[in-house]
Amino acid sequence: MKFGETFMEYLHGNEERFLEKCSHVEYKRLKKVLKSCSKTCGDTRGSCPSAGQEEDGNGTLIHDFCQCEACPLCDQMFFSELMKEASEIAGCFSSRVRHILHLHIATGMQRYFSPLRRCFTNDEEAMVQKGKMLIEYVTMNAIAMRKILKKYDKVHSSVNGRKFKSKMRAEHMEILQSPWLIELGAFYMNSNEPGGGDSTNFFCSFSCDLNATVPVMTLMLPDSMKLEYDLNCAICLDLVFNPYSLSCGHLFCKLCACSAAAVMIFEGPKAANPASKCPVCREAGVYGDAVHMLELDLFLKKRCKEYWKERHVAERSEMVKQSKEYWDSQTRYMVGY
Repeated sequence: MKFGETFMEYLHGNEERFLEKCSHVEYKRLKKVLKSCSKTCGDTRGSCPSAGQEEDGNGTLIHDFCQCEACPLCDQMFFSELMKEASEIAGCFSSRVRHILHLHIATGMQRYFSPLRRCFTNDEEAMVQKGKMLIEYVTMNAIAMRKILKKYDKVHSSVNGRKFKSKMRAEHMEILQSPWLIELGAFYMNSNEPGGGDSTNFFCSFSCDLNATVPVMTLMLPDSMKLEYDLNCAICLDLVFNPYSLSCGHLFCKLCACSAAAVMIFEGPKAANPASKCPVCREAGVYGDAVHMLELDLFLKKRCKEYWKERHVAERSEMVKQSKEYWDSQTRYMVGY
């Protein structure tokens, strides 16, 4: 079955109600635009100096195609439309993942009511099912976007599709690089723990190797695509502890991120100056939207107990030290000596 048919079947399948308020890539419509562009250039070969023909290995003509790297017919709706769709998909995905994880990791007063609520409803099973639908949602749309851009480059004999993908990564619209996808993977593996709920056949493509030279979380996608997420902190060069993901996508320990941004641990990375830059990519303004990776931290706490306890003690000690120095300085300022 061609991907276009698979994608339409997905959109009108069992998850149709779940997808009602979710944006998706207009794959079928954009493919028609490309087909129209190819046909138009074939019909107007005399007026289009860039028009050409594609041949197979035996020299047989397959079809006409356009070689205009900048194509007004496609560009006016293609890239702006895809950027809008990517933004909406990323927003929908992150908001729904946040909702699931908010219910899974209760804080404050919710921590006391959560066990009581689970006596009456099977929240874990419902969350797992919603998580499964979210991973399918983000995966299918990511593949649709990748294929339509590849098709664009083929029709126009250009590299503009690849450039657009690079632009999306630069503007943090690449949905498969979202920190919320890492959180969803950690949620899956936490749910797979004994007593963590029945997650049979859920996210079977997620795995994690913490004993490798570089600890990674791996996500296997259809078409044999594989994504690897580095779980080492780029500053201390150790497995991340109490991790934060900056909006540029780089992972750091909370202590390391605060140190790089010149803020106190108890203030947190989000208190950083807007001009502060990521220690890896040097992009400014990436601390304000930092994501606290609570599910990933819980996963590492379960899998690396001794290491987690050691880092926890070290962070607490540093926090107490910084707090004491801060309040001593405030006292001296107020008293005037």
